[in-house]
Amino acid sequence: MTPSGAGGAVAGRRLALGVVRSLWRPRVLGAWRMPPAGPLILAVNHTHNVDGPVLLGTAPRPVRFLVKREAFVGPLGPFLRGVGQLSVDRGEIDLGAVRGALRVLDDGEVLGVFPEGTRGDGDFSSVRAGVAYFALRSGAPIQPVAVLGGAERASRLIPALPRLRGRLDVVFGEPFTVAAPGGSRRGRAALDGAKGVIQRRLAAHLREARHLTGR
Repeated sequence: MTPSGAGGAVAGRRLALGVVRSLWRPRVLGAWRMPPAGPLILAVNHTHNVDGPVLLGTAPRPVRFLVKREAFVGPLGPFLRGVGQLSVDRGEIDLGAVRGALRVLDDGEVLGVFPEGTRGDGDFSSVRAGVAYFALRSGAPIQPVAVLGGAERASRLIPALPRLRGRLDVVFGEPFTVAAPGGSRRGRAALDGAKGVIQRRLAAHLREARHLTGR
């Protein structure tokens, strides 16, 4: 990993923290559950385009997200790379993104992923193979995170954003590790087994987070 990646993620966290707190009222629950050091995969539900920035600004540690390649256009591309984010082509197996993500974990950093692959209901009803692959290959724990409130009510001033000064809840769950049947970390059976475990754990955390926050 290049030094700019680590330093950029730190700068990105500071910037996101200022923006998120100036626009909304984030309430962070369970942040103490995040391990203070070591590789970690944050698995986040995805209902609104602000979910990533909100988590960047509220997580206790800098996070490097896998971000869709379509976002890296014009001046936004250099900016995203400058704050440590990673481009991924969602339409195919992006080996460059895979290597970059594993390098983040090898360096003991935090990798952020949207396990569902795209924005939607954010209910973890399905999980793509990427998060399982990263967990099995790296041995890093997965920490579920629920970002709630972004899609509830749009801003009148800027409809593309959640209601300004509205409350957004970020709920961190307990980290967990996955192990494939028989101890193998490779092959379709290993991925499918890990995906099933991950999906159930993420969905359970989301139910608990909704109950806790009343959302």
